[in-house]
Amino acid sequence: MDFWHLFTKLADTNLTVPAAAIIALWLLGSGAWRACINWCLLFGIGLFLVAATKVAYAGWGIGIASVDFKGFSGHAMRAAAIMPAMMYLLFQKQKREMQSAGIWFGVAFAVGIGISRLVLGVHSVSEVVTGLPLGFAISFLFIHFCRKQAIITSHRGLLLVAILLLLPSLAMKPAPTESWIARVAIALAGADQAPEIRQRMHDL
Repeated sequence: MDFWHLFTKLADTNLTVPAAAIIALWLLGSGAWRACINWCLLFGIGLFLVAATKVAYAGWGIGIASVDFKGFSGHAMRAAAIMPAMMYLLFQKQKREMQSAGIWFGVAFAVGIGISRLVLGVHSVSEVVTGLPLGFAISFLFIHFCRKQAIITSHRGLLLVAILLLLPSLAMKPAPTESWIARVAIALAGADQAPEIRQRMHDL
C-alpha cells in the first residue's frame, strides 16, 4: 500500500467517527456539557450534509455536472472538522502561539487528506474544495465557542491514549457507507429506481 492510500485511511469513517465520539466523551467527562452539545450538533450537521448530497445524487442524479460535483467529500469534511478541534483541545492550556501551531497542523492534515482524495482519483476538485470548508466551519465554530468558555480541564494524556487506541482500526475495512447511501436512496426514491441508483453509486 503506497503513502496516499495509507494516509487517506486516516480519515476513514471507522477512524474519524469514533474520534469524534471520543472528543464528545472527553468534553462530557470534563464537565463541559455545553461544549459537548455544541460539538455533537456541529459534527452531526456536517455528517448529515455529506450524506444528504450523496443520497440526492444517488437517488435523483442531483449534482453539478459542469464541475463534476456529486456530493461533499466525507473524508475531507471529517478531517477538517476533527483535527483542528482536537489540536485545540490538546493545546488549549499552552500559549496562544502553541495553540495556533497545533490548529494549523490540523488544517494542514485536513488539506493533505483532501489532496490524497484527488491523487487517488476518488473525488473531484469541487467535492474536495467544498468538503474542506464545511469541515473547517465546524471546527472553527467549535473553537470559537470554546474560547468564550473556561479552559476545559481534563487529563490530556487520556485523550492521547484514546487516540492511540484508534490506530488499530486502520487495519479494518472501511465502513460500508456506499451501501448505506444506496439503501437510503432506494428507500426514498423507490425500488423501481434501484438500477439507476446502483449505476450512479459507481460514480460516487
